[in-house]
Amino acid sequence: MATDFMDFQAARLPANMPSHRLRVDRQQWLQTTESLRESKARFLTLWGADDRDRDGGFRIYAAYLLPDTVMVVEHFMEDSPSPSFPSIAGFYPAALRMQRAVADLLGISTDEADTRGWLRHGGWLETLFPLRRDVSGSKQYPAASAPYPFVEVEGDGVHEIAVGPVHAGTIEPGHFRFSVVGEKVLRLEERLGYTHKGVAKLFENTSQQNGHRLAARVSGDSAVAFSWAYCVALESITETVCPARAIILRALALEQERLANHLGDLGALGNDAGFAFGLTQFSRLKEDLLRANTVAFGARYLMDYVVPGGVAFDLPADARCRLLDLYDALEPSVNQMRSIYDEHAGLQDRFREAGRLEQPTAEKLGAIGLVGRACGIACDLRVDHPCPPYDSLVPKLIVQTGGDVAARVQVRFDEILESLRLCRALLSGPPIESIHTSVPVAAPDLLGIGLIEGWRGPVMIALETGPNGGIRRCHVHDPSWQNWPLIEYAILGNIVPDFPLINKSFNLSYSGQDG
Repeated sequence: MATDFMDFQAARLPANMPSHRLRVDRQQWLQTTESLRESKARFLTLWGADDRDRDGGFRIYAAYLLPDTVMVVEHFMEDSPSPSFPSIAGFYPAALRMQRAVADLLGISTDEADTRGWLRHGGWLETLFPLRRDVSGSKQYPAASAPYPFVEVEGDGVHEIAVGPVHAGTIEPGHFRFSVVGEKVLRLEERLGYTHKGVAKLFENTSQQNGHRLAARVSGDSAVAFSWAYCVALESITETVCPARAIILRALALEQERLANHLGDLGALGNDAGFAFGLTQFSRLKEDLLRANTVAFGARYLMDYVVPGGVAFDLPADARCRLLDLYDALEPSVNQMRSIYDEHAGLQDRFREAGRLEQPTAEKLGAIGLVGRACGIACDLRVDHPCPPYDSLVPKLIVQTGGDVAARVQVRFDEILESLRLCRALLSGPPIESIHTSVPVAAPDLLGIGLIEGWRGPVMIALETGPNGGIRRCHVHDPSWQNWPLIEYAILGNIVPDFPLINKSFNLSYSGQDG
């Protein structure tokens, strides 16, 4: 049972899945990272905290997933004009941008050569760090725009193409700088951070009981995953056990979210490859699912369904039949569309070998979630570290080895069919049972971890409680952090017109990444 800040409340995992929090000094920080890399630990996320008001310094945290444990490594730094910690990007390249974000937000630097800002975009002074305790989150600063030092590629016939940050349609902002010869891409460099919303600072003014609502809005297409992860973190701190019925309904909502996103992506991928029929058909199927969401959960997108202690309400009387009818209609339609996609020569010509990411590269760079599974990386929390009710559902692990757009398409088709199976199983249980239990106010200075396999991959929340039912620090992590850099490798050798298709096959979150 947690009693003070020194204790660690971990994600609600099976009883044989312990969690650990390891405090290390500066030298041990690197030694531990190297040891974890050698043991094939998967890097989850990195974040920092200003604890000068508590014990006179800063902390940096890194979370790792091992076969039988979740490990949180913590390093304390005394307060100084320039706090720093050793970079772990040499062991886990995905940590580089996270370290740059920590430098922007907290002023904690590393020994990396790349010291360019990541999130600031001139929105606040270079001498000001928003996540420090003595900085107000309400004050505004005049924008100070400056050119970003993209890495330049030189040579005969090399020229640059700048795409974004503003894009057509509803795509969120992101800048992509291509170095090309003719149409062949030699290098791509991304610049993100345009959708930074100061979520971590907003959590500091949010109560523990309402934090799930903010978490659900970090990335709107993953509302269930983020709100469930938040609730797991809070429930683990307070040792709250949710009713079994509530857990089942959470999983049902999560699988509905997975279905909606996969259906939408398959339609968009068909459209980006010049097959508008695919877009219209999958848009129709997604619309049917969203309308069923309204009947079953009260909203098309499930922002506020998962709440601390359970869910907001049970399924209405007619929802079970409505959902089962939906699944019975979806399955043959998806199978029919899959046959069309597989046999369409034009589509396959665009999909195959486009945006190919070899498994060794994907492993080295930390590919995770759907993108990793399309490269042969067999990792899915629902299978590898199943929390209830997945421990009794025994989900099938979906893996493809091609690593290209075609493989990412096939993973989506397979996961749709598996989610339909899981949804039917979830609806087979008894409908009359408690769906909510009260969650007490947690004592201050406790840390909890919530980890849920969203449709993109593992969504993680690190929640530290504050006094009077408040939140001291909440770090929110989307798997897009790991996967955005991979696009820079997947595009190499392809032509510029294939970028929209390759980018859509990843379909990463701008908003979730920027936070």
